[in-house]
Amino acid sequence: MSAVPTVTADQHATHAGLEARLARFPAQQIGLASQRAVSYREAECADSDSALPLVLLHGIGSGAASWVQQFEVLGATRRVLAWDAPGYGASTPVAAESPNAMDYATVLNEWLDALGVERCVLVGHSLGAIVAGAFAVAYPQRVAGLLLLSPAGGYGAASADVRDTKRDQRLAMLNDLGPQGLAEKRSANMLSAQANDEARAWVRWNMSRVIPHGYAQATHLLANADLAADLAHYTGRINVAVGADDTITPPAACERLALAARTPLQVVPHAGHASYIEAPAATTAIIDTFCRASDRQRSPE
Repeated sequence: MSAVPTVTADQHATHAGLEARLARFPAQQIGLASQRAVSYREAECADSDSALPLVLLHGIGSGAASWVQQFEVLGATRRVLAWDAPGYGASTPVAAESPNAMDYATVLNEWLDALGVERCVLVGHSLGAIVAGAFAVAYPQRVAGLLLLSPAGGYGAASADVRDTKRDQRLAMLNDLGPQGLAEKRSANMLSAQANDEARAWVRWNMSRVIPHGYAQATHLLANADLAADLAHYTGRINVAVGADDTITPPAACERLALAARTPLQVVPHAGHASYIEAPAATTAIIDTFCRASDRQRSPE
């Protein structure tokens, strides 16, 4: 496994500043009825009775902390929650070594029960979109709106050879590099060439903290999933957005998922895959607009 890279003084300063902002939204943990635990972060608004809770699901190389900029803005008007997916942070992994999206959606359902969230706006980024889509199909009464940011479609509809190759390549990369090496070599792919140093540091910080077992299970989830099939069966409110410069889930791929969901694709200019980190103002505005529209249609469909 590769050696841990040297961190510069500037990177230390950037990390310290980001962690100071994150300290406003400390990691919490809650036990579930199934004897599992989920770690999460939360921004609570004292006067949010008229606003639906917002639930944020991160991607494969990230965690709850990645949403700090959305906590800071959207937490002023509504309750905002972001989990560490099963196998991430202090969250109990799912039982299956090669899980499917419903394994994660079932935990999400239990977590919302434990938090007293009956109905929410659900946002999924990348791999989180796969979990969000499965959850929305299985528990439509709990989802007032489904917003997918740079959604990963999964390889469930591909040939067995393609699925196996994609899965095994990612697992080998994790084994060879470890979380720190993965962050150093892969985090830049999450952003556009225009990304600033703070965005680069934040993506790298989050990726360096993934837990190998949880990341490996998420890799199997990606190989097994077929988000387009779920979206074809979902009839609730849905939007899809992508960074214009996303090279991981490019606009053309997201356009196909938007077509499956029967909704136009929104494009965030000058942003890569992690648009909510790189272009926080534009992406947070998309989330806020979607949330406010969902607030106005609060009655279950």
